[in-house]
Amino acid sequence: MARRPRSRSRDYPRTARLNELLREIIAEALERLDDDRLRLATITSVSIDADLRHATVFFDCLDGEDGDEEVLAALGDGRIKLQAAVGREARMKRTPELSFEPDPAIRSGLRIDAILRDIEPAATEAEAATAADDAATPSDDGRA
Repeated sequence: MARRPRSRSRDYPRTARLNELLREIIAEALERLDDDRLRLATITSVSIDADLRHATVFFDCLDGEDGDEEVLAALGDGRIKLQAAVGREARMKRTPELSFEPDPAIRSGLRIDAILRDIEPAATEAEAATAADDAATPSDDGRA
């Protein structure tokens, strides 16, 4: 008997699909909120618990760590409206309670980028010094 081909959506875990769905819904609802503090904020990801009762929304803002407190306060003020949008647009048995955190992946990436930028000039200076030393010393094969 021939097996029925599996649906592609089943290859993708349910919580991962819900995480992406919630990210899209919350990002769209965030645009509709009339709060100047959220002007530079972006929803980067959502992590929903397996029991679907709680979801952590990760955000980033162009002001960096300096703007986190302001954006966090604004998201807290708009939490009920964002949860209502999730309840309206997502077909879920229950609407998860939203909590907000700055995205640690973005901050880690920025820190690594800064470290690499600091290392790169030092490495090129060392390579230039080595190349200059090689050019100044005669070779060992008897030629000058």
